[in-house]
Amino acid sequence: MTKDLIFTFFGRLGLSVEYIPLATYSTVLLLVLLLAIPATWVVRRSLLRCIHHIVRGNRMHWDDALMDNHFFQRLSWIMPVLIFHLSQDLLLPPESRAALILRRLITCGFVFVGIGTLAALLNTINDIYKNLHKKSGKTIRGYIDAARIVVYVLGIIFLIAILTDRSPWGLLSVMGGLTAVTMLVFRDSILGFIASIQLTGTDMIRVGDWIEMPSYNADGDVIEISIHSVRVRNWDKTITTIPTYSLISKSFKNWRGMSESGGRRIKRALNLDMTSIRFLTESELNELAKIQIISDYIKTRQQEIELYNREHNTDSSMPVNGRHQTNAGLFRAYVIAYLRQNPKLHQDMTFLVRQLQPGPEGLPIQIYVFSKDQVWANYEAIQADIFDHLIAALPQFNLRIFQQPSGYDLRKMRQ
Repeated sequence: MTKDLIFTFFGRLGLSVEYIPLATYSTVLLLVLLLAIPATWVVRRSLLRCIHHIVRGNRMHWDDALMDNHFFQRLSWIMPVLIFHLSQDLLLPPESRAALILRRLITCGFVFVGIGTLAALLNTINDIYKNLHKKSGKTIRGYIDAARIVVYVLGIIFLIAILTDRSPWGLLSVMGGLTAVTMLVFRDSILGFIASIQLTGTDMIRVGDWIEMPSYNADGDVIEISIHSVRVRNWDKTITTIPTYSLISKSFKNWRGMSESGGRRIKRALNLDMTSIRFLTESELNELAKIQIISDYIKTRQQEIELYNREHNTDSSMPVNGRHQTNAGLFRAYVIAYLRQNPKLHQDMTFLVRQLQPGPEGLPIQIYVFSKDQVWANYEAIQADIFDHLIAALPQFNLRIFQQPSGYDLRKMRQ
């Protein structure tokens, strides 16, 4: 109806008959644009602002993800496409080749809007799930990435089907026939998808976990898990990107168990110079008995040893006969007593002070305990305080730490 009125209007103006159709369709196109542009502006400026205030102003926070991922903004592009769709018969002669191309382009516009909206919706679902499971660190990013790939692939297939005027199901069957090529093209995505299912399904890794993977120089917190990669923020603030399937095919260390246990392991050894290890005399025992935390141990242990030696009639003139206390053994007893008094250590978790196999660097006395504080800086401070004290206490037992000769040692030998 509108087109006929415009056609009649140009005829009354005395315009040449051969130019009237061109002028008519140009005018209709201009009117459609004048309608589409303000309508789109009203929707994006007024309606979207109203929706923004409603979403941000309510008490629910999960719907904020819709705004953060621009769901409504992408959906609003349906307005201009819809206007062109309703007025497509007015823009060009319905039976013309140009009208057919225009209809296909408008249909492609619907597909583009649908792809963008679905992608935003998937991102919204991922953000909502992440916020709901923020403490546990669980993620569905792998599934979301897989769904996004499916949306994009189907969108491309529909676009090709529209532009070539073929059935999309026929194109899908052709892709099914090219299984080998499809597997080759989407190899990384398929491997990543399977790996992400295994990682999340078996709870091998979560966002926030501290992992170590030396093959990729990764040592830090997991900040993102996706279908293609896992991003790790190292302690030096660099970012390492690891292919997701590598976490399945290669080994890595996850420190989450340490975090959940409530303790952090201290495993370090003091290497004693073996030439400083010897039996203790009675006067030395009396002097060491002044150390309060082992005074009772020394007396009880000495009584036990003397009773044993009397029962076996040992010749005490030779220290190797019978049983005698050594400075290394007494030092181990002191270390145990000292650590038992430390309130920053777990007393109910693995607690060991043991000798390791002697070697070229002396006799290792290993401390294997767990700190209550898992914060890195505090943990290092606790560990340093323990070994500062023990190294300083060694001379009281006439023991020496083994270390490679330094310039000071060489100068002292020369003097």
